[in-house]
Amino acid sequence: MTESVTILNTILGTGGVALLFLCIFLLYDIFVAKRSYLARVIKKWGILLLAGMFIGTMVVALVYSEVFGFVPCGLCWTMRIFVFSQAILLPFAYIKRDSNFAFYGIILSIPGIITGLYQHYLQMGGAEFLPCPASGGDCAKRILFEYGFMTFPLLGVSLLIFAVLVYSYLLKK
Repeated sequence: MTESVTILNTILGTGGVALLFLCIFLLYDIFVAKRSYLARVIKKWGILLLAGMFIGTMVVALVYSEVFGFVPCGLCWTMRIFVFSQAILLPFAYIKRDSNFAFYGIILSIPGIITGLYQHYLQMGGAEFLPCPASGGDCAKRILFEYGFMTFPLLGVSLLIFAVLVYSYLLKK
């Protein structure tokens, strides 16, 4: 791998770990603090924050495949469907101030979480119980592997779990 990819992997891995900690904090805020800390901030800025994160994720995924030449596998493409669709729809939800999009965002996030967890399981050495739909890539191939556990699928899962948590704030009236 080139030095650029190594540096970008480190940045993304660190961001993924930070996102996991942020998810833990949001879970604490939802279940223990009863949404007392962040409810107003997330209701005001949540859709814009998610739009930026999903657009950034889409750009990074395309840079890895189109610029660095990493071939996405079938599971990567499946996960991209759930991420890219939100990257396209969230800016419109923000412009229209449509907090009802949160319901659709959760519906788009859950299959992405399941797909990402399965692919992460494969990349961590798990036995395949569904065939890899790869036609050029390899579902168990690790391109990003930081801190001994952070992979691209887990990075996507972290984003989608974060999105579900933010969407849950937006659904709460």
